[in-house]
Amino acid sequence: MSDSSLLPVRIGLLDSGVGGLSVLREIHTLLPGAELHYVGDSAWCPYGTKSSEVICQRVFEISDYLLSRGAEILVIACNSATIHAVGALRASYPLPVVGMEPAVKPAAELTRSGVIGVLATEASIAGEKFHQLVSTHARGVRVITRPCPRFVELVEAGQLTGPEVESAVDEAVAPLLEAGADVFVLGCTHYPFLRGVIESRLPAGTKVVDTGPAVARRVKSLLDSNGDDGRRSACPTATPSILIETTGPLETLNRLLPTLLPHLTVKAGHCVI
Repeated sequence: MSDSSLLPVRIGLLDSGVGGLSVLREIHTLLPGAELHYVGDSAWCPYGTKSSEVICQRVFEISDYLLSRGAEILVIACNSATIHAVGALRASYPLPVVGMEPAVKPAAELTRSGVIGVLATEASIAGEKFHQLVSTHARGVRVITRPCPRFVELVEAGQLTGPEVESAVDEAVAPLLEAGADVFVLGCTHYPFLRGVIESRLPAGTKVVDTGPAVARRVKSLLDSNGDDGRRSACPTATPSILIETTGPLETLNRLLPTLLPHLTVKAGHCVI
């Protein structure tokens, strides 16, 4: 076994801001031996209101940066970026690229009322990829979408609880509940940070589905198939690094990290891309 085989695998993650940290959290839980390098594009946040061209340009620029820093697998921890850029990324890069996909399929399997609500960004809902997802996996189920730009703003500000969050959640879910939705899909990586409040504002028995755990399982399956899990176990004394960078103000990131990732030791930094 060569010296390089003793090194932990390095996973690169990107998002429009800090929302993708919900995915990083899930990946770290499942793969505690992996090195994680995350870039939040907070200077350009939100992606949900940007054009497809702008989103693609930013995703490629950040992906190039992550690869130049040694990423061996890319995780597009952003639904809007996945919708508009994951196909082009996979065609351009010779390494695994894992994207986000609103959990329409499991939601359609869970619903008893035949109505599911998808809380997402404007860009995710408008994308052709989302419509194909619905037509393929939600036949016979009514899928109601609801853009929630305020959710992103709240998480980026570090507001995860309180009256303002409750009001924003009530405004988003009320029309979906009135339409009979009994399963809600969190279609943006920012939204799991508000999951506690969302669940508290829903009737008993209503289910909430998040894609993050499935993405972590997908990353693990790709690494296992390449033998990388054994490579990590070859250095049990190593302490994998978690580097979280932002294109926005570093002081804002430093303020948010204890709230968003209270139990993880991370290194924060600023990058210009």
